[in-house]
Amino acid sequence: MTRKLFGTDGIRGKANVAPIDAQTALSVAMAAGALFRRDGGHRPQVVIGKDTRLSGYLLEPALTAGFIAVGLDVVLLGPLPTPAVGMLTRSLRADLGVMVSASHNPFDDNGIKLFGPDGFKLSDAVEAEIEARIDGGHDGDLVPAARLGRARRLDDAPGRYIEFVKSSFPRQLRLDGLKVVVDCAQGAAYRVAPAVLFELGAEVVPLAISPDGFNINRDCGATAPEAMCRAVVEQGADLGLALDGDADRVILADEKGRPIDGDQVMALIAGSWLARGQLKGQGLVGTVMCNLGLERHLNELGIGLTRTPVGDRYVVERMRADGCNLGGEPSGHVVMSDYSTTGDGLIAALQVFAVLVGAGRPASEVCRVFEPLPQLLRNVRFGAGRPLEAAGVKAAIAAGEARLNGHGRLLIRKSGTEPVIRVMAEGEDEALIVTVVEEIARSIEDAAG
Repeated sequence: MTRKLFGTDGIRGKANVAPIDAQTALSVAMAAGALFRRDGGHRPQVVIGKDTRLSGYLLEPALTAGFIAVGLDVVLLGPLPTPAVGMLTRSLRADLGVMVSASHNPFDDNGIKLFGPDGFKLSDAVEAEIEARIDGGHDGDLVPAARLGRARRLDDAPGRYIEFVKSSFPRQLRLDGLKVVVDCAQGAAYRVAPAVLFELGAEVVPLAISPDGFNINRDCGATAPEAMCRAVVEQGADLGLALDGDADRVILADEKGRPIDGDQVMALIAGSWLARGQLKGQGLVGTVMCNLGLERHLNELGIGLTRTPVGDRYVVERMRADGCNLGGEPSGHVVMSDYSTTGDGLIAALQVFAVLVGAGRPASEVCRVFEPLPQLLRNVRFGAGRPLEAAGVKAAIAAGEARLNGHGRLLIRKSGTEPVIRVMAEGEDEALIVTVVEEIARSIEDAAG
C-alpha cells in the first residue's frame, strides 16, 4: 500500500490547511485509535504531546476528540520533546503516542507523529494501513456512548522526563564547574532542558525560552545555532547546545563558539562506547548525508557505517534490524537505543558532556574527532511540478557526476517534510563541490520557473 498523508516523519504541512487541519486530525485519530485499540482487561489509552506552536491548540483538541470517539482515554502531556512522548508511551503502557510538531520548521507549519505501544515511530506499512482506514470511513470504529474515552492531563510529565534524561548520565559524574549555554529554540524543551542541566550541576545560560506560539525556531535552535555560538564566547562558557523545536536533534558548540554537528557527536560517542565495550551491533547507522570523513574515521577504529535514507525513523529501523545501539544524522538527530526510541537532543548532549568531564580537557580538543571532507548542501524551494524530471536538470546532474568522477559524492533528493529539493555534494576539491552544487541548483530553479 502507498501513503498519501504520511511522509518521512509523520504528516507535515501548513497549519489549518489540509492535511494539517482539524478534520484530518480527527480522522487520523479515529483510524489510528481503532487500529491500536486493545479491548480486554484495561482501558485503552493514548498520550499526546506537542511543541509550542499556536496551531497546537487547533490539532490537540481535534486529535483528542477523535481518540475519545473510538473509545481511547487521552493523556495530555502539554509541551514536551518528541522523545518524551516515545518514553511515556512505553512507561504508561499506552496503546499509542502522538506528537504534534513540525520539528525544525517555522511556526506556521505543524505535523502529527505517531508512536506505537513500544515507543517507536510507526512503520510505512502501518501508516499505510491507517490511511486505508481513513479512506474506508469510520462508522464501524465509533463506540457506544457508554464506552467513550476520557481526557486527563499528566501534571508530572515534565518531571518524569527530566528524571529519565538525568538517568542516562553516568552516576559517578557531575557537571559542577561547567558553564553551559542552552538554546531551546522557543520550543518544546524550553522548561525541561535548562532544568536537566542545572540539576546535574552546571551553571546554565538559557536562550530562547520564551515561546509565544509564533517564534519557535525563529533565528534560534539547531537550525540557526549562530546565536548560541556567539553566547558561548560572550559568556565564557565551556560548551553550548542548541535544540530544535521538538528537541529531537542537537547541535553543539565548543568553548570557541565553533559548531559541532551530529557526525562529530556520533564519532565521539562511538569511540567512547567502543572503548567501554558498550557499542553493539555491526557498527554505527547513519544516513546518506553523513560525511565521508566520518566513514573513514570509523573504519580506522574498526567500526562500520551503514547508510539509510534521510530520516531518523529509517535509521532506527535499520538499528533494530542490525542490533545496533547508536545511529543518527549530521543534522543532529542522534539515536541511542539503550536510552531512547528516537533521536533525543538532550541525551545526546549529555553523552558528549560525559566524555568531556572524563577527559578534563576543553571541548575544542575533545569534540573534533575527525576532519570532515568539504560538503555543501543547497535547499532549492519549488512550487508545483516535478523539476527533477526536467531534461535540463537531468543533464546538470549527469555533468556533475562526471566532474566528480569517483572523487566525491553527489546526492539529490526531495525533502519529505517541506517543498524543497536538497542538492548535496562532497569531495576533496572544495571549489569543484561549490561549482557542481550551484550549477545543479540553478538548473532546478530554472525548471521550477
